[in-house]
Amino acid sequence: MGSYNYLGFAENNADFLKTVADKVQRYGAGVCSTRQEIGNLNMHQELEQLVAHFLGVESSMIFGMGFATNSMNIPALVGKGCLIVSDELNHTSLILGARLSGATIRVFKHNNMHSLEKLLREAVCSGQPRTRRPWKKILIMVEGIYSMEGSVARLPEIIALKKKYKAYLYLDEAHSIGAVGPSGRGVTELFNVSPADVDVMMGTFTKSFGAAGGYIAGKKDLVDYLRSHSHSAVYASAMSPPITEQVTRAMKCIMGQDGSMEGIRRIRQLAENTRYFRAKLKDMGFIIYGDDDSPVVPVLLYMPGKVVAFAREMLERRIGVVVVGFPATPITEARARFCLSASHTREILDQVLHHMNEVGDLLCLKFSRRKRSSWPDPCKGTNSEVDS
Repeated sequence: MGSYNYLGFAENNADFLKTVADKVQRYGAGVCSTRQEIGNLNMHQELEQLVAHFLGVESSMIFGMGFATNSMNIPALVGKGCLIVSDELNHTSLILGARLSGATIRVFKHNNMHSLEKLLREAVCSGQPRTRRPWKKILIMVEGIYSMEGSVARLPEIIALKKKYKAYLYLDEAHSIGAVGPSGRGVTELFNVSPADVDVMMGTFTKSFGAAGGYIAGKKDLVDYLRSHSHSAVYASAMSPPITEQVTRAMKCIMGQDGSMEGIRRIRQLAENTRYFRAKLKDMGFIIYGDDDSPVVPVLLYMPGKVVAFAREMLERRIGVVVVGFPATPITEARARFCLSASHTREILDQVLHHMNEVGDLLCLKFSRRKRSSWPDPCKGTNSEVDS
């Protein structure tokens, strides 16, 4: 219950992985060169075209490591004399990229549009410190789904502020691409906003696609610039051929280009599992964070002393969970994080909920004052469905 295998593509089904095995036979496991030298394969270019088509943008570029997609590309986009306005709960890769860039960094409260607008207004009115010259660029950095909170970025409002103050928007969709939206195209599809309104679209292949690496997508001028200025593009080895094929296979499945409805079935199954699991936990009396559409489900444990106890109790019941405490979270907001997957069956979820109910009573973790319903224990025979 702790991996990011949202759509279940990190699988060992030999029938699904036949094309990946074929690529290993033909190319081997690695390229051993950068794409600017002799590591550029046709399959890399085909995947980039596929990603651009999937996202509805002009162009895209793929990278072999998701973390480096942020940390090595942000310094190529902004530098000294630029301002980065960053959500306080952004991922470490975004923070590292911002620090390496040399740009000035200002932090706004998580998903708080008043805090964001206040910083943007001050930046436009006051300019750079001491000189008061206008900032060369103002870049807003947010995530689609925040991995420790389960919250979804308020994208329409962020885009409105971006346009109002003539800023740029960098959107990290590591946890949202493939996982939300009717056809898995992320938060832009979830909120029905145009991808053209997002200046830099970033995502990873390590989660919904069951592979490794990441991408930057947007206008062709942006991608062409990064091909020659990004450290990750110039110095890093090209993406492994079998990994490239795995991403291509998964993305074609999601888009229905494999001639089946398997991709859409998985997206719908993930959404159904997410709603069901969240509703059951709330009903039991747990306090959980995040939006209803988010497959990341943080359960609040609060007390640091209960973090290890919870992990051990769940492990004894053969359930793998991720527990998180200080300094990754505020010291009074320790939590367990569940990640839902399309590969989870209703039987699996009911089994987990059954044990959660027991452990919640044992460790006194049911802090919610919300009135509980009289739903029966899911492991004692129930077929009740949760309203959409």
